[in-house]
Amino acid sequence: MRVLITGITGMVGSHLADYILAEKPGVAVHGLVRWRSPMDNIRSIRERIQLHQGDLRDLNSLVAVLKEARPDRIFHLAAQSYVTVSFHQAADTLATNVVGTANLLDAVRLAGLDPMIHICSSSEVYGQVTADEVPIRESNPFRPASPYAVSKVGEDMLALQYFLSWGLKTVRTRMFTHTGPRRGDVFAESTFARQIAEIEAGLRPNPVRVGNLDSVRTLADVRDAVRAYWLLLEKCPPGEVYNIGGLRTVTVGEILEHLKRLAKGPIEHAVDPARLRPSDVTLQIPDISKFQKATGWKPQVAMEQTLADLLDYQRRQVAREAR
Repeated sequence: MRVLITGITGMVGSHLADYILAEKPGVAVHGLVRWRSPMDNIRSIRERIQLHQGDLRDLNSLVAVLKEARPDRIFHLAAQSYVTVSFHQAADTLATNVVGTANLLDAVRLAGLDPMIHICSSSEVYGQVTADEVPIRESNPFRPASPYAVSKVGEDMLALQYFLSWGLKTVRTRMFTHTGPRRGDVFAESTFARQIAEIEAGLRPNPVRVGNLDSVRTLADVRDAVRAYWLLLEKCPPGEVYNIGGLRTVTVGEILEHLKRLAKGPIEHAVDPARLRPSDVTLQIPDISKFQKATGWKPQVAMEQTLADLLDYQRRQVAREAR
């Protein structure tokens, strides 16, 4: 079997590649990269995977990659995934996520392939829900509250349309908050961990700068997420959509307090107005029963382990960069 992972150099893509190499012998892992893609997350497996240069905005490059890789399964994880950035770069976010997904799906058709295709949407498509709508089911209406969320609605609906119109074997996920080692520094829990690591190393003063701490999130570990994605294309039929998420529901403030308890010394925090979004999604609790019934998947990594591993990862990053 041959799989192609777009976004293989990111947090989720690199962990998915790690999982396949460790748990699925005989599966050849291919990855889509751009010439400027950072390779840090895949450095340890670089010799065991095959990388193909292309760009989601360049249809011809994607056709060439698909004809060369000829994947049986595609995990489409590449995206402009930073919500805050999307408010300032809305057109770029839409071009990468929506047009890029359309290009990928068209490239599958033009290459004459028939793979199973995972399209990674997001829980952000649901926007701000009301208390009587939680836990959130797949049938909940879309109320996107950011350009990023709008782009994920576009990806989600394109995947459905290409299934209905062209018979492409797309399966969609709406993944709720997931984190762990390699998480980008622009996300709340990761920027908390990064700042704590820098304070511990004497590279910045207290306090940790924070945004909205009242948002409610159900947290999952990235290593559980990639197990779920593999099972998705093993057990779920094309055309379907599934919520995936963890079982531990906390506020962003509680995540911060747990990281502070893991710190090597006292940590303070202060709200930074620049970290507050123009509009925010503050209640995200998923109903994952549909996916669990289809696959038998359940989260295995406790939140405490996830956050400890995230902080240790940031400590290593800070130490490496300080050398």
